Formats: sequence, C-alpha cells, structure tokens
Amino acid sequence: MTTQQTETAQLQVDDYIQAWHNRKIFHQGRVTDVVRSLELTRILDAETGVRKLLDPEALEIVRVAGPRA
Repeated sequence: MTTQQTETAQLQVDDYIQAWHNRKIFHQGRVTDVVRSLELTRILDAETGVRKLLDPEALEIVRVAGPRA
C-alpha cells in the first residue's frame, strides 16, 4: 500500500487518519481538532476511545477511509 503523509493544514475535523512511526501504526481515529498555528492534531483513538494529541514532527499522519458504520 502506498501512502502519502498528510500535512496538518490539509486535515479537517471528522477526517479519519492513521499515525505511523517506524513503519508501525501507533494510532488511528477521527480528527476532533486541528491546531494549525502549532501544527498539532487531536483525534479520538478508534481502539481505546481516548483523545490523543498527535505531533506531525514525530509521526507520519496519513488520511484514510474511515471504518464503515
């Protein structure tokens, strides 16, 4: 699967993303907030249900199709 990192400025609330580090997925979920001035993204983690603040300097953030209801 070919993925392309998504810039924080391109993300919007309700986008579904995956956050990767060293070719391993660390978090995935729906975007709840984007702080463009700080280039940070907050998601609701799909696995744990916990809100996570993601740093694009440490993680590769990729927009993907979300799970079907």
